[in-house]
Amino acid sequence: MITYKRRSGLLTLLIVLSVSTISFAAGVTIDETIPPGNNFDKAEFRLWLPGDVSSVRAVVILVPGSNGDGRPMADDATWQDFATKNSLALVGVRLTDKPHEQSFIEHYVNVSQGSGQALLTALGTFAEQSNHPELASAPLLLWGMSAGGEFNYEFVAWKPERVLAFVVNKGGIYYTALAPEAARSVPGILFIGGKDLDSRIHIITGIFDVNRRAGALWALAEEPGAAHVVGRSIDVAKVLYEDVLRIRLESTGLKALNPESGFIADLKAKTFRSADGAPGGTEATAWLPTERLARAWQAMVTEKPFDP
Repeated sequence: MITYKRRSGLLTLLIVLSVSTISFAAGVTIDETIPPGNNFDKAEFRLWLPGDVSSVRAVVILVPGSNGDGRPMADDATWQDFATKNSLALVGVRLTDKPHEQSFIEHYVNVSQGSGQALLTALGTFAEQSNHPELASAPLLLWGMSAGGEFNYEFVAWKPERVLAFVVNKGGIYYTALAPEAARSVPGILFIGGKDLDSRIHIITGIFDVNRRAGALWALAEEPGAAHVVGRSIDVAKVLYEDVLRIRLESTGLKALNPESGFIADLKAKTFRSADGAPGGTEATAWLPTERLARAWQAMVTEKPFDP
């Protein structure tokens, strides 16, 4: 592995190897730090690239819970295997708030106030340092837990044109209720845990309901036995990402999805059917882009096993 660290505009090679002995298949890691901004204190990012990838199709953004450090997620072998399989880059994120009294409210998740631009700036730097210029404009797959899911939701509301797919995952603080129309066209899954705090369940369900009523191509997915944990959401999310890569990513940009091409899930009956010819209305329904994902969703909400 080749590891670089960038601090204050200086690039330091941490591990020096003879060019003739470098194994590019092992992967490349680059770190980047952005100075404090309007709504954040620390902003640190870690890029991981499969060593033999010629061009990155998309970037998985890995955002942890409240004020956490997501950079180690870019080093995780399972995420790296997923990225290698699908020709993706990984970016682990560390964002923290400036000190304030109500620490349960994360200001940095309000991405339009500066933290979102910090991520885009880091991607631009990674594009230059890695010799992968496509990183600067590559579409994003947003993964996050708790505050990470809050960040994802606010990012897709801010820059929907950059997002292939996203998840909201059991977070509790959101700055946007009704997302813009373009954001409602980005496929996403909002995860709740049946044993999580009632406030988180109600907040995420409310956000889903108002946007789904407006036609959002989103699903609500409850894991009945889960509290405030990742649980099975990571497996379902990876199905979402792989399927959306296949059906949305085109050489000319991101393809808009036809709602009738997907599947409608009944949230109460925990069943699904083709959206083509399904009864109109969005009340108590979810939208899923593929049958494979619909089956994964059904397995999760019914607590049955599934093979992603």
